[in-house]
Amino acid sequence: MDEEKVTEQMTVLVVEPGYAPYEKTIPHELHAMQEIVGGLITAIYPYEEPVGIVANDEGLLLGMDFNRSVEGGYGGLVGPFFVCGLTEDSFCSLPPDQMERFKKKFHKAEILVGFCGNEPVTLKVEPKQKNATPEKQRKPPSQER
Repeated sequence: MDEEKVTEQMTVLVVEPGYAPYEKTIPHELHAMQEIVGGLITAIYPYEEPVGIVANDEGLLLGMDFNRSVEGGYGGLVGPFFVCGLTEDSFCSLPPDQMERFKKKFHKAEILVGFCGNEPVTLKVEPKQKNATPEKQRKPPSQER
């Protein structure tokens, strides 16, 4: 039964422009992935270890904000993205050791200052913290007396 749960959900590292990365458990479904990135998904595999970065395929066309730079000729990512683990043929939860490593790697927010060839030149800044319970903030105040 536990194996069923593992395939139904996965824990990923969400990285939004200007914010510190945070863990999120999502359904292992295309719609849930699209919701995080704000549209159609694309995946890149810039590291030797079995992790993928899933971002918005149309982020540049949609004018999404610059998020983070990725070394290895990948340039920069725009809009929210998430880091996940990989199996032979699918995405999966990011293991705890990789979760911590990528939290540190993407901790600082980045401001795009320009380009040097195809590589972005960025300024690393302290990130804003994402509230763990955004639903409570969005609720309008009660008008009852």
